[in-house]
Amino acid sequence: MLFLDYTPELTPLDRDIYKYISAHLEQVIYMRIRDLASNTHTSPTSILRFCRKFECEGYSEFRIKLNIYLKENQTTSFEGIDEMAMIDFISRTTQPLYQERIKEAVDLLKDKELILFLGLGSSNIIAAYGSLYFSSIFNIALRIEDPVNLPIDYVSKSLSKKICIIALSVSGETNEIINCLNHLNFTNSSIISITNSSKSTIAQLSDVNIPYYISKEYNKHADITSQIPALYTIEFLAKEVRKAHKKKSNK
Repeated sequence: MLFLDYTPELTPLDRDIYKYISAHLEQVIYMRIRDLASNTHTSPTSILRFCRKFECEGYSEFRIKLNIYLKENQTTSFEGIDEMAMIDFISRTTQPLYQERIKEAVDLLKDKELILFLGLGSSNIIAAYGSLYFSSIFNIALRIEDPVNLPIDYVSKSLSKKICIIALSVSGETNEIINCLNHLNFTNSSIISITNSSKSTIAQLSDVNIPYYISKEYNKHADITSQIPALYTIEFLAKEVRKAHKKKSNK
């Protein structure tokens, strides 16, 4: 989470501060503590408590670490497809961690009647592909085209139990997806996320997270990290669910 390699325990107030910082990284590194407190509708004391949870003695240290984190995540440029990264990812799909996450996801999906795919930007395109692929394989699947203006205000308990949301995000920190999942958490729907890291906010909001861990790539200010692992995971998951359905029908 940000420059930490783990997710600290955050209060609802801390999470609001975190969401603002994640959405305004380049601005926050130049803000005074009173400015950040004003923009997050909190107090300087709340900001200091938040900084300590990120292993910083004060706000100045937090800004320094945030600036370093921002530069490190903007220095990788696009130079072509990294075949070795793809080979490494494919080899890891045979390892116990990935297989266990797939199995957990299959257990959630196999009895659901409706799958809702959720993504933004390039992940929204992958979500559209996922909904088509799942529909052709075994079940009804739809894409939430606009996560900002969620068309679902209320879902009955009986219906929500039959729904599984599959959230797609490379960073796992897409604010619109986080807000959408927080809204959906009021129902009994299950959530599966496919992200680049298991330590992200979206991963923490999910019942099952399937991380793929590849190097991030940027072109100027655009994230152009490969979506191949997400596509692979979607197809793999759909086929495993179909196998589970066949086993169930043959009994």
